Amino acid sequence: MRAIVISELGGPEVLAPAEIEDPAPGPDDAVVEVTAAGLNFIDTYHRSGLYPVELPFTPGLEAAGTVISVGRNVTEVAVGDRVAWGTVAGAYAERARVPADQLVPVPDGVSADQAAALMIQGLTAHYLAVDTYPLEPGSACLIHAGAGGVGLLLTQIAKRLGATVYTTVGTEAKAELSRAAGADHVIVYTREDFAKRVEEIGGPRPLDVVYDGVGKATVPAGLGLLRPFGLMVAFGNASGAVDPIDPLDLTANGSIFFTRPTLFHHVATRRALLSRSEELFAWVAGGMDVRIGARYPLESAADAHRALEGRATTGKVLIEP
Repeated sequence: MRAIVISELGGPEVLAPAEIEDPAPGPDDAVVEVTAAGLNFIDTYHRSGLYPVELPFTPGLEAAGTVISVGRNVTEVAVGDRVAWGTVAGAYAERARVPADQLVPVPDGVSADQAAALMIQGLTAHYLAVDTYPLEPGSACLIHAGAGGVGLLLTQIAKRLGATVYTTVGTEAKAELSRAAGADHVIVYTREDFAKRVEEIGGPRPLDVVYDGVGKATVPAGLGLLRPFGLMVAFGNASGAVDPIDPLDLTANGSIFFTRPTLFHHVATRRALLSRSEELFAWVAGGMDVRIGARYPLESAADAHRALEGRATTGKVLIEP
């Protein structure tokens, strides 16, 4: 079968198409025919070595497709089921072997493309708004990269929960996407200082929470926008890893809190995985928009990585075998 295999760490050029053996299921596994794989920043961290992985490997943690075989102990899924996952490597391939307890059923009201777009970015948006800082009517939040995959979904969930939403984007075209998702205040950070603009709109320290997937370039300024006891949520490193934070900076900014959550801890049990995905799928079936910004064939995975790292994407990017 065709797959992307990384044999050395580096830039997008290390994403090499290859012919490898078809996977066979272990006793607790299923083999899935991949319809679409989701592209995520974590894929670039694995490729570059920021997050260590054992070489060689096939990247991609997120995909949707159809079960074509199962191991002898598997009861969670059956051949022919439409499924998705977001925690197991190997998605950049025509077929993938996945532990059955990591697969979630995809309901009829959700397409394979939508499911592939939701299992990391959608579930991340879900736990950020529902658990990390539970938004409610009257909450005020800032979402960086508001036209990205997480940003568009998180904005819609935040509005569903009653929050006032500020977002940052890089272009006017992205601003229009963010507004369409429901953002109340959209700031084009390439034209104006986002921190200054937030305070012009909301007054000094108007935010309860900052959801920051950008990292190094934005976290320091965001700390000064939080009310006393507010929460800085650094959940990604799109601009690079965040510089170390002096605990006294948290004191000086109003006894604020700082957290660095990850999806894997929020779906560590099958019960949690199913509960979150079922609620998310229900929202999508009920009309929540999942924007597919671009599709790339498997052989063009390097181009997809270049576009993502160059901030040339909106919504979700899919890689399709």
